[in-house]
Amino acid sequence: MYDAELARVLLTEQQIRNKIDELAEQLSRDFRERCRDGADALVLVGVLKGSVMFLADLARALSIPAQLEFLTLSSYGSAAVSSGKVRLVNDLETDLSSRHVLIVEDVIDSGLTLAWLLQHLEVRKPASLEVCALLRKQTTRKADVPVRYVGFDIPNEFVVGYGIDFAERYRDLPFIAILETAAEPCTPR
Repeated sequence: MYDAELARVLLTEQQIRNKIDELAEQLSRDFRERCRDGADALVLVGVLKGSVMFLADLARALSIPAQLEFLTLSSYGSAAVSSGKVRLVNDLETDLSSRHVLIVEDVIDSGLTLAWLLQHLEVRKPASLEVCALLRKQTTRKADVPVRYVGFDIPNEFVVGYGIDFAERYRDLPFIAILETAAEPCTPR
């Protein structure tokens, strides 16, 4: 359905699944002692909409209790490049004080959005605040952000699929592909 619009598949569905299993095993080991029961569940914070697929699959693969929370930020709109200005659209309602929090990101590009989010959540005084990203672009970052858990380092290409979109398209792909051209979407925005 999107074949003519994709330059090539970067990561297959199986590669993504295998990496999620590896990350879940590592996270479960690292947080097992800190998050012993439902009351102390690890709080997974996803940024809508791009992280949904990754967060859901990661949560199911964990062998420790996890609570899922979401917020909505905007820095891209329907553009291919971040505006550099982060706008909070919908915030969390959960109290994060003294909780172990893991931000689950789809892709880290400039780092500006993540830097803003870390600062935004840090003031809520979590017991710990870590980041897990499925993808990290090999690019000159505009913000230095600590990312402890990374699935894949990828080239500085515009990617879509597995929750990641361009103008609200391609999220439904079960793999991650490089978009033929992010400058000209195939449908009106």
